[in-house]
Amino acid sequence: MAGRFLLGATRKLALATAAGGGMTLAAIATSDDPSTALKLCTTVPLRLARLSVTAATIAFDYEYSLRGLPEDSIERAKVKHDVHIRSALKLEELFLKNGGIYIKLGQHLSQLEYLIPEEYVQRMRESLLNRCPVSSYDQVCEVVEKELGGKPDEVFRKFDPVPIASASLAQVHVAHTHDGQEVAVKVQHTHMTDTAAADYATVELIVNTLHRFFPTFDYRWLVDEELDFLVEAKNSIKCLDNFRKLSPHIALYVYAPKVYWNLSTSKLLTMEFIDGAQVNDVKKIQRLGIQPNEVAKLVSQAFAEMMFKHGFVHCDPHAANLIIRPLPSGKRSILGKRKPQLVLLDHGLYKELDLDTRTNYAALWKALIFSDARGIKENSVKLGAGEDLYALFAAVFLQ
Repeated sequence: MAGRFLLGATRKLALATAAGGGMTLAAIATSDDPSTALKLCTTVPLRLARLSVTAATIAFDYEYSLRGLPEDSIERAKVKHDVHIRSALKLEELFLKNGGIYIKLGQHLSQLEYLIPEEYVQRMRESLLNRCPVSSYDQVCEVVEKELGGKPDEVFRKFDPVPIASASLAQVHVAHTHDGQEVAVKVQHTHMTDTAAADYATVELIVNTLHRFFPTFDYRWLVDEELDFLVEAKNSIKCLDNFRKLSPHIALYVYAPKVYWNLSTSKLLTMEFIDGAQVNDVKKIQRLGIQPNEVAKLVSQAFAEMMFKHGFVHCDPHAANLIIRPLPSGKRSILGKRKPQLVLLDHGLYKELDLDTRTNYAALWKALIFSDARGIKENSVKLGAGEDLYALFAAVFLQ
């Protein structure tokens, strides 16, 4: 039955992909940039074809491999395990070949061991969690020139051609402005700038299809992640404004890099360069004279303020995006210790929580702390977990 459903869903996915491809090709035909139009003509149809073929292949594998096998039989379980492995390998190949937001999707899948089959999680975790594309310096120059009107060594006094970090959507280079300021320049990968519209449409289809096949998987918010770096910059300002206005007692201890608006566009973001320790680098944090327990307290408090008071939450808080440095205006204590400041990086993905969601979420945590089974169920259901999944939903928070 699951195989038949997936096959039907995949047929719809293929049709929608074809329709999306038609719209994309229509946009290409009216493009004002011939070179970009040519590049899109050669890359977008291929990427859409890979998606359609992969989805159809996986659907047929489930359909025919599981056909006729009793629902709860040992043989069916073994065959389903094998199909999961084959399908995960096919998805891995698709994500690696298409790159960009596809790798981002694979990285998110690798974190969902409590929602999707283990075979998918393990495959994505082994191959994609730490795998990110790196654009060549020539490609970086192409983006910088297109966005800022000159080569990196013209726009900046100094520009390091070797990136200090690379993610699925962009990479970061250290540079110096002509007035001597050290900055971090976030440059979108060229394939993201060329195929973003088509990739977003197709990844949205993947996420929606997975949600229908595995109802507990709801990562449809993934497609909300912004490729517009100016939106990211505005998010960082809103985040700090919220701390200043709504949480002044810790506003001094939370920071986001200054944005250089005259050197930023939707595909290139120039920010103040900030050095520090990743939040999980305990030894470096201690070398800075900061106590790790104070870091843990600050991070917990900062995100609690965002979730329960601001309703505007940074949704990509992995270690590389949480930097700890000594509070710039702070002094060492008698024991030589310094107060920490949390620097939030990568503001591309935020979630707004309405008052009801924040209230129910707070009530859920209260119920969990006091082992209130009725309160756990009631508030889990209010948050959308459903009568049958509230226990799993609550357990996720205690991992």
